[in-house]
Amino acid sequence: SGCAEDERGPVRVAAIGAAPAIVNPNLAPLDPAAALLLAATAQGLVRFDAAGEVEPALAQSWIVSDDGLRYTFRIRRTEWIGGGRVTAQQVVARLRAALTAASRNPLKPILGLIRQIEPMTDEVLEITLRAPRPHFLQLLAQPEMAVLIGNRGTGPYAAAPQGDGSMILTLPRSEEEEDEEEAPAELPIALGGERAAIAVARYLAGGADLVTGGTAGDLLVVRAAAPPAAVLQFDPVAGLFGLAFERGEGALAAPELRRALAMAVDRDGIVAALAVPGLIARATLLPPGLEEVPAPAAPDWIAAPLVVRRQEAARTLAAAAGEGGPLRLRVAMPEGPGYRLIFALLRRDWRAVGVDAERVAPGAPADLRFIDSVAPATMAAWYLRNFACEGARLCSSEADAALAAARETQNRAERQSFLAAADRAITDAALFVPIAAPVRWSLVSPRLTGFRRNPFARHAPGELIAIER
Repeated sequence: SGCAEDERGPVRVAAIGAAPAIVNPNLAPLDPAAALLLAATAQGLVRFDAAGEVEPALAQSWIVSDDGLRYTFRIRRTEWIGGGRVTAQQVVARLRAALTAASRNPLKPILGLIRQIEPMTDEVLEITLRAPRPHFLQLLAQPEMAVLIGNRGTGPYAAAPQGDGSMILTLPRSEEEEDEEEAPAELPIALGGERAAIAVARYLAGGADLVTGGTAGDLLVVRAAAPPAAVLQFDPVAGLFGLAFERGEGALAAPELRRALAMAVDRDGIVAALAVPGLIARATLLPPGLEEVPAPAAPDWIAAPLVVRRQEAARTLAAAAGEGGPLRLRVAMPEGPGYRLIFALLRRDWRAVGVDAERVAPGAPADLRFIDSVAPATMAAWYLRNFACEGARLCSSEADAALAAARETQNRAERQSFLAAADRAITDAALFVPIAAPVRWSLVSPRLTGFRRNPFARHAPGELIAIER
């Protein structure tokens, strides 16, 4: 009987990071607990289902114009948590806020594809794009596009803070559902945020049904705990996992030196050390198979064996060093034992070509910065705009011109050509040292019959347990 009671109890979620809190994504980044809390209590126009497919949320329906430029959304009749009818004008104001000059929303660079957002009636709004984007709705489904006023959203869950810093999420039932004794009841969710080691220990002790938000940085923690293989789940995400150059002056101003550093990295060795099923080394900025750029630009050294690459890199770096001695690099890495392992392997690789590297904190002055970001949509432009001159320390004016042209053209073939040109310019300028795809892992109890691995590593609270309706 004890087991049966546990199956009816709250779904206990431990998100790796700080305690859950409502965060405005236009002002501060979201950690896993904050992202999950926003998705639960401040839904956007659309959301992801368990498999990562887009489904209705605050918008009950939408229509896309034949030319793919206009998205017309009908807002469902609902209220803000705490009272007050939701109007299209309020939703429009919130969406526009993500695009303002003061916004720090991480999706802002890619949201430039929006030409305008206008309310049509109290229940209808329209978003007009500069050119068709088949995967635009994936951006709107991200928690960074949550619709809230102040700290209030529209649900579907209501959150009640607990004394220990956690939140209890409950899904209110309508009067009709209350009258139906056989109606399936959504279980409450107990959401907490904590360090990876504590979250993993809690799961293994039976105190959590789900640990989520795991990255390569925490991977050694969960490996050391040795959970059953069936409960350690890896999401098949895509994105950026590698090093961006932070300085455009001094030795690193020369693209041939940046190229030499990229050549010397043993990507297969790093991937083997992480030992993540399905993870493969990548030497290109874009992953293969994107609809807009199916064949990513490859560096000219990609086919050469590692030993040959290192010999060439060593010659290039030695010639540049001259009497100043070996090149010394500061590399900004996130905290976590997995990231320390990755840095140790990078330092080993660069020592083989005569370069010294020092690990520094993420916010410290550095020559290179480690990026570990999941792509929010299957759009080539997201990858490329991470290196646009508007936000990057080191960039390519040629790539920027191609990106600007790609944003405005409504011809699909032209857009593909411009994006491919931007990819080639960034690759030739050696602005990024790719390693692989990001790593995102979870510990999942067999109780969570609705959990599905998905390409965005977003796991909606209401999807964790499959309920027959």
